[in-house]
Amino acid sequence: MKKQKKKKKNKRIRKVHKKIDFSFLKRFQTAGIVLTVFLVLFVCVFTVFHIFTVDTVTVEGNVHYSQEEIQDMVLGGRWGHNSIYLAMKYRNKEITDVPFIESMNVKITAANSVKITVYEKAMAGYVEYMGQYFYFDKDGTIVESSNVKTLGIPQIMGLTFDHIVLLEKLPVEDDTVFKQILELTQLLNKYEIKADKIYFDSSQAITLYYGQARVKLGDTSYIDEKIMRLKMILPELENKKGVLRMENYTLDSKNITFEVEN
Repeated sequence: MKKQKKKKKNKRIRKVHKKIDFSFLKRFQTAGIVLTVFLVLFVCVFTVFHIFTVDTVTVEGNVHYSQEEIQDMVLGGRWGHNSIYLAMKYRNKEITDVPFIESMNVKITAANSVKITVYEKAMAGYVEYMGQYFYFDKDGTIVESSNVKTLGIPQIMGLTFDHIVLLEKLPVEDDTVFKQILELTQLLNKYEIKADKIYFDSSQAITLYYGQARVKLGDTSYIDEKIMRLKMILPELENKKGVLRMENYTLDSKNITFEVEN
């Protein structure tokens, strides 16, 4: 009898043990892990969007495009203002498919700041043809065309040609004129002089245009000295209409006159 009672008691104990379910602990642990992962992801996403959001942009070397236009090119798109995305996008890569620009370098200088260095194509001047502006380099090769004028690049007038092909040399009769254009534009840049237009006549004598004033330089003899002297005279020509005659300027005579026009 005692053995039977003991067996019955053991059965009851086993039944009690079977009724206790500890699976809720595993579910609690799983929920905790999921919550932790979610919080970590939330912190990471918040950090990426908040700390690495670009709010300072420095642009250098741009002439044809404004700073705002350069920013739109580089920082455009849904993730364009995220410095991590920009660092990955432009890592060991330059932007080279923009008109008038040789390349653009994008450098992340801090979590929230970017520096964009613009290397524009070297252009000596432009000619107007069939309602478009065609820009050429030091060799006379047409590098770009546009319906917008670029500040700082002079219009070259007096050149004779009957057609223009992009990426080909401007078909003028005497291409030595491009050497003169390059020499002249370099001198103008050296002395920080901005000419509106540069005119070459049939004998390649040079005339510069500044508002309503014209400067007759003649040929390229003593050209450096002429431009140096012009730098000092230009302030006096502001709002004046007429012709400044420097074609007979030499180191000995230094003959310069201004003919007023009504």
